[in-house]
Amino acid sequence: MTGRQQLLTVAEAAVDEAAGWLATAGEGWSTARFKASGEEVTAADIEVESRVTRVLAARTPHIPVVGEESATAGSPLPARCWVLDPIDGTMNFARGAPMYAVSLAYVLNGSPLVGVVEAPSLGRRWATPGLPENARPLAEDVGHGVVGVSGTGAGTGTSTGSGRGSARRVLDRVQDEAYRVRMQGSMALDLVGVAEGWLDACVCIAPKPWDVAAGVALCRERGRAVLGADGTGFSFDSPVLLAGTPRVALRLAELWEDS
Repeated sequence: MTGRQQLLTVAEAAVDEAAGWLATAGEGWSTARFKASGEEVTAADIEVESRVTRVLAARTPHIPVVGEESATAGSPLPARCWVLDPIDGTMNFARGAPMYAVSLAYVLNGSPLVGVVEAPSLGRRWATPGLPENARPLAEDVGHGVVGVSGTGAGTGTSTGSGRGSARRVLDRVQDEAYRVRMQGSMALDLVGVAEGWLDACVCIAPKPWDVAAGVALCRERGRAVLGADGTGFSFDSPVLLAGTPRVALRLAELWEDS
């Protein structure tokens, strides 16, 4: 099974399993604890990853699954794999806020080709291939843009990755230049926002593959630019992801480089 539409069918079946279970899970599943990384995790994160992985393993046994809760830190992605964030926006989920999502992508040689993002509390799903053709046009300059920013929590106040781009400094610069800044607490939903047009751009700081893979596929299918720190096409080793129109994404890359 290699066709994108066939892979999408598998991905949606796996996400159906996750969404169906989350709809019936009780509050006991949402109690958060802290991982060694300092990030929050709940029992629901673990359960969703297990359920989605079982569906994928049964339907595509030769394609490995890289999930946030089971991945080995620092390990490169296989040449082809499923990349899963069982609950992107765990902090929101644990507090009863609706801005969280199940994010699943099929990645080939570092490029996300299929993506499904499900926001269970919102009753919304976005998938590619086959995104509906009703996206709002994006602002062509940062000064008129609504920009989503994520990944600015504790531990990101100092330089990351390339030694440039303090999260707090770049946030200050974006706030100074953008029309408005929005912080939803989910990289997956920030990227959906750019794909759909309710955000004109987004800045995702220190993204992991599972945070952004599905959203990258959605944005690229809509013709949105998705860049890394150096202003070229985003790759998973970049310390920042910048999405919007080409002009806006490049300007955000300049703000990152200068901060």
